[in-house]
Amino acid sequence: MRGLGSVLRAAGRIVALGAIAFPLYWALVSSLTPEARLFGGPPLIPLEPVLDHYRALFDERDFWVPIRNSLVVAGTTTLLCLSVGSLCAYALARLRFRGKALLLAGVLAVAMFPQISIVPPLFLLLRALGLINTYPGLVLPYVTFAMPLVIWLLVGFLRQLPVEIEEAARVDGAGRLRTFCSVVLPVSAPALATTAILTFIYCWNEFLFALSFTLGPERQTVPVAIALFRGQYQVPWGQILAAAVVSTAPVAALVTNLA
Repeated sequence: MRGLGSVLRAAGRIVALGAIAFPLYWALVSSLTPEARLFGGPPLIPLEPVLDHYRALFDERDFWVPIRNSLVVAGTTTLLCLSVGSLCAYALARLRFRGKALLLAGVLAVAMFPQISIVPPLFLLLRALGLINTYPGLVLPYVTFAMPLVIWLLVGFLRQLPVEIEEAARVDGAGRLRTFCSVVLPVSAPALATTAILTFIYCWNEFLFALSFTLGPERQTVPVAIALFRGQYQVPWGQILAAAVVSTAPVAALVTNLA
């Protein structure tokens, strides 16, 4: 029975891995297939791969611009959320004060709020501040919805840390902030890395705010740029698939380096 269970678990892992990897593989193969052959379905193995879609992506559409915009916005949002969210999570996990449960519930409520319902007031506010079609005009709304995720993830981890390591630091004369920086943060490195990955992926894939608060290609992020791809007579599916493959690379690199 143990042998059968091991075989079933291995088979389940293979099926799950295949379900995740096959769409990525299909997109890669399709991006290397000429446009005329895409409508009949690309071959499982590209016998004559071409790079025409990638050349058009960077030569004609200047796809480096949305990649740069997404890296700036997602990276800045992740850094801000980790810097502020880790302090908030530590206070909520360790300090005792009235209304802590209510504050946590409020943070969760912000995360569950539908984005589409606040796009009009946010647009009016950002326009009044002159932040439409700017990096801060994207980072600020992203922080609003990414911060609750960071706080909730880190609060759950910090509550599991033994209090004795912090008490030992305070006995040696370290204050609350010194204890947090010198003791808690190094121990929390795995949780911080996981939170950074999830926050970066959320910001990298965000579409609604990026579409609503940008006016031209100079500040469009990757999802918006791909969604607005247009051809003269038909949808350029080859370039869209090539863009999907290229846009996956930064996320894969981040997960590989932080995992």
